[in-house]
Amino acid sequence: MKPSTKLRLAVLLGLQAPFFVGFSQVANAQDEAAADTMEIEEIISTGTRARARSVEDSPAPVDVLSGDYFADQGDTDLSNLLRTIVPSYNVNTQPISDAATIVRPANLRGLAPDHTLVLINGKRRHRAAVIYWLGNGISNGAQGPDISMIPAIALKRVEDLRDGAAAQYGSDAIAGVMNFILKDDDEGGSMEVKYGEYSEGDGAQTTVAGNIGLPFSSNGFVNASFEYGTTDATDRSVQRDDAAGLIAAGNTAVANPAQIWGSPEITDDMKIWLNMGLNLDDDKEFYAHGNYSKKHVDGGFFFRNPNTRSGVFSADGGESLLIGDLTADGTGNCPTVAITDNVPDPVALAQVFADPNCFSFQELFPGGFTPRFGGDVSDTSLAAGIRGEMDNGLRYDVSASLGQNEVSFFIRNTVNASLGPATPTAFDPGAYTQFERNFNLDFGYSPTDNLNLAFGAEHRLEEFTVRVGQQESFEIGPLAPQGFSVASNGFPGFSNLAGGTFDRRNVGMYFDAEYEATERLLLAAAIRYEDYSDFGTTTNGKIAANFRMTDNLGFRATASTGFKAPTPGQSNAYNVSTEFDTAANELINNGTIPSTSAIAATEGGKALAPEDSTNLTAGVFFNLGGLDVTVDYFNIEVTDRLNLSQNYVLSDEDKERLIAEGITSAASIDNFRFFTNDFDTETKGIDVVATYPLDWESAGSTNLTLAFNTTSTEVTRAGSTVDETRIKQIEEGVPETRWNFTANHSISDWTILARLSYFDSWYDSEDGLSYDGDYIVDTEVAYQWNDSLRLMVGAQNLLDTYPQDNPGAASGVGNAYSQYSPFGFNGAYYYMRLRYEF
Repeated sequence: MKPSTKLRLAVLLGLQAPFFVGFSQVANAQDEAAADTMEIEEIISTGTRARARSVEDSPAPVDVLSGDYFADQGDTDLSNLLRTIVPSYNVNTQPISDAATIVRPANLRGLAPDHTLVLINGKRRHRAAVIYWLGNGISNGAQGPDISMIPAIALKRVEDLRDGAAAQYGSDAIAGVMNFILKDDDEGGSMEVKYGEYSEGDGAQTTVAGNIGLPFSSNGFVNASFEYGTTDATDRSVQRDDAAGLIAAGNTAVANPAQIWGSPEITDDMKIWLNMGLNLDDDKEFYAHGNYSKKHVDGGFFFRNPNTRSGVFSADGGESLLIGDLTADGTGNCPTVAITDNVPDPVALAQVFADPNCFSFQELFPGGFTPRFGGDVSDTSLAAGIRGEMDNGLRYDVSASLGQNEVSFFIRNTVNASLGPATPTAFDPGAYTQFERNFNLDFGYSPTDNLNLAFGAEHRLEEFTVRVGQQESFEIGPLAPQGFSVASNGFPGFSNLAGGTFDRRNVGMYFDAEYEATERLLLAAAIRYEDYSDFGTTTNGKIAANFRMTDNLGFRATASTGFKAPTPGQSNAYNVSTEFDTAANELINNGTIPSTSAIAATEGGKALAPEDSTNLTAGVFFNLGGLDVTVDYFNIEVTDRLNLSQNYVLSDEDKERLIAEGITSAASIDNFRFFTNDFDTETKGIDVVATYPLDWESAGSTNLTLAFNTTSTEVTRAGSTVDETRIKQIEEGVPETRWNFTANHSISDWTILARLSYFDSWYDSEDGLSYDGDYIVDTEVAYQWNDSLRLMVGAQNLLDTYPQDNPGAASGVGNAYSQYSPFGFNGAYYYMRLRYEF
């Protein structure tokens, strides 16, 4: 069943709250004219439902990031651009992480990707279809939005609320909220061409982007943006010892390297965004925004050794080859092919090749094989509404939105071993689709000049669809009883049991109030009630205050409760991931099954419940001459956190039960896991932001910015399904401390930027190691050729800094560096951009 595209309008009442957003992280360094005349306070739209609220007057911290901060970088992926300037935002390359390679998980303030709510122009953004089955523990099982589908050239600014906001906007806003504000110019525009590559000579990126503003009649605007580009793959591998041993033994069919560790190839990367507004009369406005984006992502998997890979080449760990008897009655009398010193018995193997009744996969892949895995991603959305004010002063905003993200997977250069010589070598395993529909009614009223009231309601539908893959991708072939693995090796296709559409509806109602008790004291409160069709109701609240002691010194604090609801995908999806077991030094197949499955129930599996959170913040902001400083403490306690359980060994009886349920790939699963609400965490930290402008008179001006974050997470309760490795992943998987110091100097037609960033140490569960942190230097030089043309040359990671070497690379799977490096593992990246404005 395809997701419905009809908007079902519902009139609902309730209780939600404003966002209370705070002091700007970064002043607009390019607003020199304003700096020479008067200080201009930034007015925020995220959170508050009062008519206007400056960042200094709000009780919770917010970073207001100009769109120029994103455009003036070499990368094109918005997640990487955010990582550069927001210290509490972490994202990794994810070279071999199943679907996480296609849509990468990002972590804000040390929490899961779906603990951050993403808005576009203040409206909820739909989540991606990808569930992160692999994510270094902290992201395992999460399902968050894909912000890489947003082009930087479309952004006017980004408002990053650093406070829990589930009591204000509903599910997902535990770590904070990121509101991406699109450009709304009705004239002018720009075109931009970027090219860059890494110092190793690979990973070339070519991007063309444009933006244009047009009038929409005499009372409105249409602002359109596009971006199209390609990104070549990178290779930071060393040859694996097992592959080198095969080559040394005379196997000339083994590639060098046998397995590639690097960034995936991204092609046909297109993003189209539209933003529009139209004044219907003096008190009424129509608005809309939407997008169509797509990309093709092609990455690599683990090497399958032609002598040892279980279920394909061998059944006994490499002592002999696995030989299939192709006769119907098992009378092939195939010879045993022993393996000595990495060499199969050549006489016996020749007999197998010559006998049509006998089969070895060395006939198809004498040098083994390394599957290629990826997906075609498409993303669409449309939001529209009418807002205005009635004669009695009641403000209203009526809106509806649709959003859909689909990932159609592919895998090639692999086999369904149980089909023997009849197997395809390329498969369509199926697709995931996430569809969301929202309807919102929002009202505001100010009975006095110092009191604002807001109330309204939301109705939301989420649908998660699993499209069944081609028959051969999950089929149990005739050689399965002889020990050959079933389904497409590396990523089994979705069977008829896994396929289907799973949905959920919820209704939310809210009320909030902001009261200016005095000229220096702002008080705020909010309450929200949600009713979900699958697990019941939840009520959350928030109180906040901002006290300005003097014109140059103020304090702020918030206290709130929140929640994060499990998604329909998390509650219903099946998956099999091939992972490298460092202890056993071999590949194993780990299956994810619904928590309500009979097999999961034997280890404590049960229906999922929402996560609950308690958020506290306290901060101070002050000005000393031109120096602006904010210091904010935060504490986030999350109970009943959602994550994947530890792995449990699957017995032969369990496999038979799962196969009987229709999970055909269970025949080749070593372990199983499921979603749980089985641990609690406490995350706390400090954010420090400081900005200072310098005027050198004839030598130009310099803007200095320091952004510092330290965040620590402790698992305060762990149930039986959570093991020590998962605890270490959650507590140490991302850097505890990060900061960056930026200097932006302008003189005449030249602008020079330099940024020093520090990344603390992190733990890599794949390598079983903790890696040291390091410093990264970014630079850019820009020359304003004339009023329209600007040339920029820059370097990210100018000093070509790599993570600490992985000492087990050759003896393991060939990754020279940790794949979870917080600053990447590709080295220096050099780029050039040419921008034309009109």
